[in-house]
Amino acid sequence: MIKFLLEKEFKQIFRNAFIPKLIVAMPVMLMLVFPWVANQEIKNVKLSVVDNNHSATSERLINKIVASGYFILTDVSASYNEAMQSVDQGKSDIILEIPQEFEKDLHKSKVANVMISANAVNGMKGGLGSAYLSGIINDFSNEWRMENGEETATNLPFSFLLSPFSPISSQFRFNPTLDYKMFMIPALFVMLLTLLTGFLPAFNIVGEKELGTTEQMNVTPMNKGIFILAKLIPYWLIGIVILSICMGLAALIYGLIPANIATIYLYAVIYILVVSGLGIVISNYSDTMQQAMFVMFFFMLIIILLSGLFTPVSSMPKWAQMITAVNPLKYFMEVMRAVYLKGSGMRELLPQFFALCGFAVVFNAWAVLSYKKSR
Repeated sequence: MIKFLLEKEFKQIFRNAFIPKLIVAMPVMLMLVFPWVANQEIKNVKLSVVDNNHSATSERLINKIVASGYFILTDVSASYNEAMQSVDQGKSDIILEIPQEFEKDLHKSKVANVMISANAVNGMKGGLGSAYLSGIINDFSNEWRMENGEETATNLPFSFLLSPFSPISSQFRFNPTLDYKMFMIPALFVMLLTLLTGFLPAFNIVGEKELGTTEQMNVTPMNKGIFILAKLIPYWLIGIVILSICMGLAALIYGLIPANIATIYLYAVIYILVVSGLGIVISNYSDTMQQAMFVMFFFMLIIILLSGLFTPVSSMPKWAQMITAVNPLKYFMEVMRAVYLKGSGMRELLPQFFALCGFAVVFNAWAVLSYKKSR
């Protein structure tokens, strides 16, 4: 019985000229475009400089800031009020004011003041832009100190950077280049699998309801479990193909190769069953394609936003963190990032394994029980 059901499902899929093209085109577009645009790294911050010193040292500081690649010098103002007008007009995001006695203070007292004023309408740009600018000034401070024979960091050249500690040398683990694409690409795999293997099954059964073929299936002596299994297997195989295409493109284009491929496929098999089961549950309760689409979109929007795709789960409010505990997308996203970035294996990812297995059992059992043969 299941052989003929699977044959029917695959024929339905490949008779639709759009689905095979979607299976190939969507992973290609995702790998070529999304890693470059789904980026929370702040660059091209518009900087306005008020240089009251006009010395070689202040000019060197400005050139170092612009050369960092994070800032665009959009305005050199004669006064702070003029720079504020640039901010009000949206031409600048951050103001750096260098005092008149900047170079003189450096050579005389080894301490000089500079002022950073950030437009916090966009809190992320204002906060990160200020942090970047402070880091560049700190680096300039260390350079100046070394060039002038200062061996300790107890008297850094800038008063807002005074510290009793020695210079800190940072070492970044797992993503040493701090390339945000390396963090986002594994998560984009998960998002694509969620969308395709969730929406396509959701449209399957309800599509047959609209066409009337479900009534023909209901009059056969067919077990509900076999029927749902026949619906799941094609999308399970489609999900594996999509994941393989994404992994191949990630290795080819970005040089991103997982340390443990078998672990990824094991968790992917379980996760695809989870989202496909959810799609079939929604399809069972829907009467039209439009209804299934809106319900599925509602759930997808929630689970994607609460998955940690952009915002870390630990940064969410406590009530939101409690909701993420029943979000299967969060667990698979943790798996993908852990395997790709940290080289984690099955032992480190056992909690996610048991969680996904539980979701798979619940959603697929629900799909079988919610399918009604008498309609």
